[in-house]
Amino acid sequence: MEVQGKVKMIGQTQTFGNNGFRKREIVVTTEEQYPQHIMVEFVQDKVDLLNNFQVGQPVKISINLRGREWVNPQGETKYFNSIQGWRIESLQQQQPPAGMPPVPPADAFEPVNDFKEEDHDDLPF
Repeated sequence: MEVQGKVKMIGQTQTFGNNGFRKREIVVTTEEQYPQHIMVEFVQDKVDLLNNFQVGQPVKISINLRGREWVNPQGETKYFNSIQGWRIESLQQQQPPAGMPPVPPADAFEPVNDFKEEDHDDLPF
C-alpha cells in the first residue's frame, strides 16, 4: 500500500531498550478534499531513509499495516495498529540539466482525418 502527500513533520530518531530498537516518525498530509495527517513510522535500518527529506516536500511512502495484541495486567485484551514505512520517494519533478529546455510530451498517435467506416483492414488478425 502507499500513501501520498506533503511532509508535515519529520521526527528525531528514537532508541529504545537494551537492544537499541530504533524508530523515527514522519507525518504526511494528504492532498484531497478532506486532507488527512497520516503518521508513518520507520524502524531499525529504515530510519535513515528519512534523512534526505524536508517539511513541505511531496512524497510517496510504501507502507505496511501492522497490528498487535496485548493483554494488560487486569487480563483485558487490547489491540493496537501502526503504519510502518519501508520506502519513501520524492514526487517532485526532476529538473532538466542547465541550458536544456524541457521536452514537451509527445502524442502517442497522430489524429486521423480521413477515416471512413467502410475502409477495410486487410490485416489477417
